[in-house]
Amino acid sequence: MSDDLNWAQSLARPVIAGFAAYAARGASTDALHMDANESPWTPPPAGPSVKDYNRYPAQQPAGLMTRLSGLYGVDESQIMLGRGADEAIDVLLRTFCEPSKDSILICPPTFGYFSIAAQIQGAGIFSIPLQDGFSWDEQGIQKALKDNDIKMVMLCSPNNPTGNSVGREFVLSLCADNPDTLIVVDEAYIEFSEHESFTSEIEGNRNLVVTRTLSKAYGLAGVRAGVALASPEIINLMLKVLPPYPVPRPVEKAVTLALAPSAMAVHAERMAVWKSEKERLVAVLSKSELIAKTYPTDSNFILLEAANEDGLLSVLSKYNIKIRDFRSKLARHFRISVGSPEQNDLLLIALGLAKTINSNNRIAEEFRTTNETDISVRVNLDNASSIKIETGLGFFDHMLEQIAKHGGMGLTLKCEGDLYIDSHHSVEDTALALGAAMKKALGNKAGIGRYGFVMPMDETQAKVAIDLSGRPAFVFKGDFPTETVGNFAAEMCPHFFQSLSQSLGASIQIDVEGDNTHHMIEACFKGVGRALRPALSKGNSQEIPSTKGLL
Repeated sequence: MSDDLNWAQSLARPVIAGFAAYAARGASTDALHMDANESPWTPPPAGPSVKDYNRYPAQQPAGLMTRLSGLYGVDESQIMLGRGADEAIDVLLRTFCEPSKDSILICPPTFGYFSIAAQIQGAGIFSIPLQDGFSWDEQGIQKALKDNDIKMVMLCSPNNPTGNSVGREFVLSLCADNPDTLIVVDEAYIEFSEHESFTSEIEGNRNLVVTRTLSKAYGLAGVRAGVALASPEIINLMLKVLPPYPVPRPVEKAVTLALAPSAMAVHAERMAVWKSEKERLVAVLSKSELIAKTYPTDSNFILLEAANEDGLLSVLSKYNIKIRDFRSKLARHFRISVGSPEQNDLLLIALGLAKTINSNNRIAEEFRTTNETDISVRVNLDNASSIKIETGLGFFDHMLEQIAKHGGMGLTLKCEGDLYIDSHHSVEDTALALGAAMKKALGNKAGIGRYGFVMPMDETQAKVAIDLSGRPAFVFKGDFPTETVGNFAAEMCPHFFQSLSQSLGASIQIDVEGDNTHHMIEACFKGVGRALRPALSKGNSQEIPSTKGLL
C-alpha cells in the first residue's frame, strides 16, 4: 500500500503532493454548528425542501457515495464525485500535470474538453488522430508513449463523436506497458453500449482512471454530477484539488432520488426504448437523399456524413431541429442525438422519411417516495409488450400483472417497502403510484371508452364496473374465507382498489363471491384489468366522452 501511495505522489504535481488538503467540515450533525460562519436560519421559503440549506454540505456526501459505490461496483474510496465528468477531467489535469512541463495524449476527433482542460492547465498535447474508419492508431499511440514523456492518455469509449468503442485488450496493454502514465477512459456513454465498463479493471491496474457521468443515461445533465473512479491513492490526491463543497445539497437530493433503487427499473425501460430508437434511426437515415452515410454507434448519438450539407441544415431549420456540426473537425460530418420516439418521428418527417408523428402510445411515469416506501412506475396504456413488476410480494406481483395483461397496458413497477413490518404500506402506496401514473397517461381522456364492465369468471363470481370519470368512488362487496394468501393480507385487496380509485380518479365497483380466497382476489384483479381495457381504449375521435365536455 505504501509503495502505491509513493507511486501516486511521484506522479502528482509536487505542490499537490506536498500541501495539506483544505480542512472542510464533514456532513452536518446534530451538534450546534458554530464552526463555519453559516447562517443559523434556512433560506425562505422555509420548509422541508430547504432543510439544511444554510449548512455547508460534505465534500463527498456519505449516503450518495454509498449509492454510487453500488451503482458502479467499486469501493467508496475509489470514487471522487464532482460537478460532472468535466470536473473530474479538470481535477485530474490540475492534480497531475505541471504547467508548461507535463503533457497528455488525445486521439481526435474525440471529446473536445480533453484539449480544453489541458490548455487551461498549461499542459502539452500530443495528438494521434483516429485512422480511417475511426479505429485507434494503436501503434502510433504506443510509439508516442515510448518516445515522449507523457503523463496522461485520454481515451473516450464509446468515442464522441464517432460512437465506436476502444479495444479492451489495447487499454489494458497501455496500463501494463506504461506504469507511470495515467490511462484515462471517459465512459460518458457506456450505459448505451454492449461493452463492459473498465471499472472492473481498476483493482488490478493502479494507473487506470475511469470517468462516468449521470448526465446522459440518467437524465441529470442540468444537475451536474459525475465521478472519477480510480485507486484510493489517486482519488485522495484529487480530493486535495477538488473544492471543499462541490456538491450542493439540491444536487445531492436530486441525484439520490434519481438513483433510488426503485427508479432503476424505469431507467432500464427507458434505456430499452432508447436503444430501439437508435436502431430505428440508423436503419433509415441513410435513405435520405441528404445523407450519404451513417456510422455504427455504441452510444446515444449517430455520426453521419451529409450528401447535401446546406440542404440538410435547411430542412432541419424549418422544423427548428438542431444537430451538432462537426465539419471543422470532419468534413461534411454531423452528429444527431437519439431522442424520444415522437422527437425522432419529427426528425424523420423533416428528412422526408416519415409523414406523421406516431403519438398513439400514452406513456407516463410516477415516482413516489415516503418514509415507508420508494416506488417507481412507468405505464404504457397502448402497448402491453413490456410488463416488469417487483414489489417483494410474489402474490401481489402476480395480481398486478393481471391488471396490466388484461388491461392491455405495459407496466414497469418497482417498490422498495417496509415489508419487515407488514405489507400494508407497499400495497397502498403502489396503488396510489399506479393510479397517478395512469391518470397522467390518460391526459385529457379525449376519445377513450371511459366505461368498463366484466362479468363472472371461473367458479368465482366477480362483477366489476369502472368509470374513468375523474371522480374517485369505490364500492366493494365480498367476504374472504381466509385472512391471507401467502404473505398477502386479504383485507388489502379492497384497500388496494380504494387507493387506486383515489389516485386514478375513477369509480370502481367490485362484487365478488366464492369459496377460495386466492381465486376471489385474483378474480378481482383480473376483472379490474378486463374492465379497464375498454375504458382505456382510444378511438380516432378527439371527443371527450362526457356531456360536460370535461373528465
